[in-house]
Amino acid sequence: MPVLIVKIGRYPLHHGSVGVIRTLGRAGVPVYAITEDRFTPAALSRYLRRRFVWPTTGLEREEQLLEGLVSVGRRLERPALAIPTDDEAAVLLAERAAELAEWFIMSTVAPELPRTLASKCGLSQLCRQHGVPTPRTIFPSSREELLEDNIWDMLPVVVKNVEPWGRLRAPAVSGTTVVHTAEELLALAGSWDPWPDVMLQQYLPREESEDWIFQAYCDEDSSCLVSFTGIKVRSWPPHAGVTTYACARPNPGLTEMAEEFCRNIAYRGIADMDWRLDRRDGTMNLVDFNPRVGAQFRLFENEASIDVVRAQHLDLTGRRVPEGRQVQGRRFVVEHLDAAARLAYASFAAPPQDGQKGKTEFAWLALDDPAPFMAMAARFARPAIARLAKDRAARSRRNFRRS
Repeated sequence: MPVLIVKIGRYPLHHGSVGVIRTLGRAGVPVYAITEDRFTPAALSRYLRRRFVWPTTGLEREEQLLEGLVSVGRRLERPALAIPTDDEAAVLLAERAAELAEWFIMSTVAPELPRTLASKCGLSQLCRQHGVPTPRTIFPSSREELLEDNIWDMLPVVVKNVEPWGRLRAPAVSGTTVVHTAEELLALAGSWDPWPDVMLQQYLPREESEDWIFQAYCDEDSSCLVSFTGIKVRSWPPHAGVTTYACARPNPGLTEMAEEFCRNIAYRGIADMDWRLDRRDGTMNLVDFNPRVGAQFRLFENEASIDVVRAQHLDLTGRRVPEGRQVQGRRFVVEHLDAAARLAYASFAAPPQDGQKGKTEFAWLALDDPAPFMAMAARFARPAIARLAKDRAARSRRNFRRS
């Protein structure tokens, strides 16, 4: 059964898409992908059967996106497994599954569930309903309500966009943002006009916490056929962004808690969760549930070389998913982002290691598929050089004024 990677929005440097193409392509699965242009890293992978150039922004009407997906489906050889790489795509596929069923195969999750999980408000409600710990969270609808919520007792806080579509159409912040003082928060809120859908969540002190990853594939009975845990060592932006370096580590307690949550909400498909351990009381807090494949999924494999993407493909084609323990000690590095993250984390102690050493999986570099790495380097270098030139010009102007 072929696979189509579905994405909505413009993010050409997406290593998760490259990971999906490689893990299935190496197994002989025909992989297709929607790409922004002909020269994105994913579009140049030797394991990609065909690219469909369809640049979207996420601002399109839902019907327009649906028509575009149907158009791609008609050009495929036969019905394909649709794998979303962002929340917007996961929501669209779930809610319009009946209209897309002629061309695409998907896990039959409840149509409303991916939107609820991707929404910070919806996830917070589900956590309360099922007794899953989560940091204190508020959703102010105005500046006055912000001041009334006694937010100062929560500082520092993480500021996030509430809805997956909202982060593209009317974002409160460009990405997950940590605010440490009342002055910073009021200055940020002063820039919101009109007031956006925004969430403020208590930020657990980095000196007393650890960031954990849970990933799984759940079948039609919401049983996790594979599940994995790992610790996020570095991210970019620091302490609040995408994973740049992570290690696979066992965490039976987290596995049990996360698998039970998936069963309780009748989740089906690939799940990518972010948890934060508060070492002060040992509580593991759920902070994000992505109802789709995570960009760092290649961190994890079991002893049968099965990751969450391979597990889904096997299960939905009626084959048995080989069992096996999680391979420990694997590492995952996002090369172009981890270089900067290393500098930012230099003054912070890394989480304790378990002493096991295993394979390092690079997000981009692969000897059997070098083109995506080269395309990434070329695209990343252009804005980086422009930024350096801008900073140098600014320093020159300041020095000139001083002289």
